[in-house]
Amino acid sequence: MRSGGDFHGQVGTPLISALALALAIASPAQARKDATAPAAHQQQPDQAVDPSTDPSFDAALPPLDSVAAPPASAAPSTPAAAAPVATDPTLAQPLPPLAGFDPTPDTSKASVPTTEETRIRYSMKVEGLSKIGLEDEFRGLSELEAGRKKAANAAQVTARAKDDEQLAAKLLRSEGYYDGVATSTVLAVPNEPGQVVATISVTPGPRYNLSSIAITGAEPLPTGIASKALTPQVKVGDPIRSIAITGGEAQISLALPQQGYPFAKLGDRDVLLDDQTHTGDYTLPLNAGPRSSFGKVRPSGKGARIFTEKHLAVFPRFKQGDLYDSRKADDLRQALVATGIFSTVAVQPVDTGVKAADGTEITDLEVTQAKGPWRSWAAEAGYGTGQGIKGEVTWTHRNLFPQEGALILGVIGGTQEQGANATFRRSNAGQRDKTFQITGGFDRSNYDAYDAKTINLGVNWSRQSTPIWQKRWTYSYGAALVGSNEQGAALDATGDRPRKNYLIAALPMQVQYDRSNDLLNPTKGFRVLARVSPEGSIHKGVKGYGRLTGQVTGYFPIGSSIVLAGRALVSSIVGVNDIGEIAPSRRIYVGGGGSVRGFGYQQLGPKDAQNNPIGGLSSTEFAAEVRYRFGNFGIVPFFDGGRLGESSTPSISGMRYGAGIGGRYYTNFGPMRLDIATPINRQKGESKIALYISIGQAF
Repeated sequence: MRSGGDFHGQVGTPLISALALALAIASPAQARKDATAPAAHQQQPDQAVDPSTDPSFDAALPPLDSVAAPPASAAPSTPAAAAPVATDPTLAQPLPPLAGFDPTPDTSKASVPTTEETRIRYSMKVEGLSKIGLEDEFRGLSELEAGRKKAANAAQVTARAKDDEQLAAKLLRSEGYYDGVATSTVLAVPNEPGQVVATISVTPGPRYNLSSIAITGAEPLPTGIASKALTPQVKVGDPIRSIAITGGEAQISLALPQQGYPFAKLGDRDVLLDDQTHTGDYTLPLNAGPRSSFGKVRPSGKGARIFTEKHLAVFPRFKQGDLYDSRKADDLRQALVATGIFSTVAVQPVDTGVKAADGTEITDLEVTQAKGPWRSWAAEAGYGTGQGIKGEVTWTHRNLFPQEGALILGVIGGTQEQGANATFRRSNAGQRDKTFQITGGFDRSNYDAYDAKTINLGVNWSRQSTPIWQKRWTYSYGAALVGSNEQGAALDATGDRPRKNYLIAALPMQVQYDRSNDLLNPTKGFRVLARVSPEGSIHKGVKGYGRLTGQVTGYFPIGSSIVLAGRALVSSIVGVNDIGEIAPSRRIYVGGGGSVRGFGYQQLGPKDAQNNPIGGLSSTEFAAEVRYRFGNFGIVPFFDGGRLGESSTPSISGMRYGAGIGGRYYTNFGPMRLDIATPINRQKGESKIALYISIGQAF
């Protein structure tokens, strides 16, 4: 293409050529003659032409006498006077203001298509993706598929088809079909007005495979760790799939911090394709950073410091100098979350630049703390036949006495029990998960078995599970002092029920091994519990005895919605031969929602003449449930059995049974339970129906 200057320099030449062409048309003979004239007489292109000296120019002009003079009538004449114009009164009126002008056109007589006339229905076809296994994934992401049941106009259908065309191309590349081609068409369906078919056609082409894998930029040790983490996902010869490559890189990002490289970073991958062999070379840059060992756990310099460095040192499950492992850092963060003290807490590795004796670099863990709500209210309620309605409300301040010194105040109210208590609890007391607790309060219990007014004071050390942190081994041990004024069942033929005062000292201990998968709603696993409490009672002398309990529970899933659950328990009071030597509230009782259902609370076993439970020195219990869950609801048929013995030796002779069915409503904090049961072979004085309502499973 020429420039603008070239075109400007040739302006004169076309004018002369046009004039010559006009002359040739006017006199063809002359033109032919001139064309046959000797070359010497022909005018040179660059010479100026004077028309007055050119004979051919004169010959081309017509003679002057052939030009007629204009007629006389054609001479200009004086125009006639204009006729007067009639005046229109409307024109004399003032113009309306522009503000009142309505620019909306009148469409009352216009033919405007309705919305229904612009809508069309479409069907969808996908070609070429099923044979490579991508059609289902494509349809799950397709714009056409998502809007297929909705009417749309032609522009919308076309736009969706174009989006799906790009989607298909992306899916092809993500699976290694780099030469694949995707096209879209939208065509009317013959003889079906308002119907079109949108077709996505795909030609995958050859699939590219990995010909080499290289991790570059790091020393041999971290490179080996990265290669081992990558290999299960990506290997030479595999198709170049983006999901496999990104998954392998994610495994590298997990493996390196778990094996001493907290600051490892992956660079931008490079895949070099060869369109002749249909292969690709995969290269991944790696900056492993220094190999590190654990240093201190310290609070962040920014924001609040709720826990001091001394208290933070209680939580780690590692020692200073251990090889850095991100799983142990995550465990530390979870333990801090479980305290309930923080709204958010973050644990980040910090490079100190200091070398340890083994050559690793010391890395501190910096804890960023944000205060959470320390005060909270909680409530729970339930009902049981023989136990009546019972509810408890507690108020807790989790950090009233830093660090983690909580004050808990509780009130119990019910038809047959009332009381109040106060608890001081120090969590993570000198050791992670260890709790120190002092509890004091008073209680009034008025049951058929006994009417007791008690004051209690106890101290306890424990390691217990929480909903956030369920532990395999838990334990507790402590001491308790109880002062009680009680009236029990009549123990002789006189029917007398005198009130007596007791002073009881106990050293309760408990250990549990928990292999279940949930604290409140287990669906698999088992638990084993043992409880021992040496006690001494002062009432007309001193009497020592021991309370022993053992329990096993198991949970066996059948499919995804049914769980078989079972429980077996034995208990015994040793060291006494006469039940009258034990305070009524310290005896063993059987029956109720947490014992043998079908019987009222403490109602299974021997009774006095007034039908009041006497209690016993041993018990044997079992329970079996089928827990069927559908959504947030469940049905639980169950069968329980139990026996209360008058001696210290548990036995299975004379067992009593109860059966029933329960309903469950599952919430995020545990199931709500409602059980209805009846005793089998019911005896005189026993209720036909027993009802239990509470939170959590029966066991």
